Amino acid sequence: MTGTQSIGSPWGVSVFGAASVDAAPDLARLRVAISQTKNKPGEAFAATRSGVNRIREVLRGHGIPESAVSTSRLHLSSQWTYGTERTFVGYECTASFVIELRELDGLEAVLVDVVDAGANEVTGVEFDVRTKRDLRARARTAAVAAAREKATLYAEAAGVQLGPVIHIKDVDAEQTQSYRSHSSQHGDGGEGDLTPGRVTVSAGVVLGFSLVGG
Repeated sequence: MTGTQSIGSPWGVSVFGAASVDAAPDLARLRVAISQTKNKPGEAFAATRSGVNRIREVLRGHGIPESAVSTSRLHLSSQWTYGTERTFVGYECTASFVIELRELDGLEAVLVDVVDAGANEVTGVEFDVRTKRDLRARARTAAVAAAREKATLYAEAAGVQLGPVIHIKDVDAEQTQSYRSHSSQHGDGGEGDLTPGRVTVSAGVVLGFSLVGG
């Protein structure tokens, strides 16, 4: 009997169950940055700081509170071009923002105004839900039900009955969680579409059951 045909320590049945819960997103996070290159470090800092102030003024105009905006520290680096010889371009100062929006209808307008105010890098737009904890709990409950249903099917096919659960192992939610864009799934949005679509929160679990004779 080969290793694939034998069970070293038989004890019951172990099954994996997974489930997902979809929800409409109710917040978005914009990741943007502003970079300015000047001949002197102080000039680069001043230009970037001025841009930061303009962006914050624009966000206040949209009613976005300061608490919804996080800013990284200013980063300064020297910039060079490389051709036949290395040429100094200047000092580049960069400030990055993460802006949380709870009014998704104004997302595009905010993004346009932030870019107009000086943000020259848009690194991403992420959609999320504020009730993720509750959604995760629902997904976990459904995953347990799916695992039990699978185990029951195996037991019935084998002519035995399930005993009590003797093992529960959570599967890392980050590995089973995915965010699906409505436009990418159904093909009704163009590239770069800001349609929020749906947020999918997933969960997985491994259950171990003892077995009793049929």
